[in-house]
Amino acid sequence: MSRIYIETTIPSFYFEVRTDATNAARRLWTRQWYDIAIANDECVTSAAVLQELQRGDFPGKIDAIAMITRLTAVAITDEVLLIVDEYINRKLMPKDPFGDALHLAIASHHRCDFLVTWNCKHLANANKFGDIHRINEKLGLATPILTTPLELLGETENDTRSNN
Repeated sequence: MSRIYIETTIPSFYFEVRTDATNAARRLWTRQWYDIAIANDECVTSAAVLQELQRGDFPGKIDAIAMITRLTAVAITDEVLLIVDEYINRKLMPKDPFGDALHLAIASHHRCDFLVTWNCKHLANANKFGDIHRINEKLGLATPILTTPLELLGETENDTRSNN
C-alpha cells in the first residue's frame, strides 16, 4: 500500500466540465486512477488543498471539496514551513509559500510515496526531479515520486492485464 498525497489539481480535474480533448482526457484519467487508488492505497491531503479549492471559482467546486474532505489531512507543522522556506530560498519552487512549495514540503515531510498532480510546470516535472531529490537529501527528507494520474494509471493497467 502506497501513501499518496493528493494535490489540488486532482479533485479539480476529477470534476472537470470542459469538453475539449485535453481536459476531457485528464478528467477520464484522473477518475480512472483515483477510483483505483482510493480503494487500494492510503490517500492523504492537507488543509492547503482544501483552502485552494475553497478560494477557487469553478464548476464542480462543491463536489471537489466534498471529495477532499473525505481524505485524511496531514498536518502543516512548523517543520513543514521551514522546508517551504528552504525550497523557496534555493529557488526550487516559486515564491508563493502557500503554493507548490507547500505541497511538496507536506508530501516530503510526511513521507508520502507519491505526490499526484497535473501541475507539470513545478511539481511533476522531470527536469526538477534531480534538484528536488538533492535538496530533500540535504534536509534529511525522502522524496516522493512526483507524477500524474496517467503515469500511475499505466502501471495499474499493466498490472491487471493477463499474461498470454
